[in-house]
Amino acid sequence: MSLVKLTDKKSGTVYVYESESYWDKEKKAPRNRRKLIGKLDENGNIVPTGRKKNPTSRGDSEHQEDRNYKELYDSCLKEIEEKDRRITELIIKNEKLSSQIKKDQKIFQQIGALLITKHS
Repeated sequence: MSLVKLTDKKSGTVYVYESESYWDKEKKAPRNRRKLIGKLDENGNIVPTGRKKNPTSRGDSEHQEDRNYKELYDSCLKEIEEKDRRITELIIKNEKLSSQIKKDQKIFQQIGALLITKHS
């Protein structure tokens, strides 16, 4: 695929096409397919152009697309809630383990102190 720029001689507008080369088996020769992307503005940026879609044909696919986004949004929201719940569980577990470590450290210090006094 490549981009092709063509100038309209009457208006001077530069149109940008996406060009694809392929082999035509019937004519036994290379051919090109072009698809209009847009036209260049004064800054050299591509401004999309093309036919406006028929509102009746667009409605069904647009409605389907909206529903797909809603399903995706809902599933993401559910996943976030599940992860938030798991994070909360892990925070609580971490606090309990930290508390247990502090208790164990005190016990080890007491045992260490007892061993030092017995050997002295």
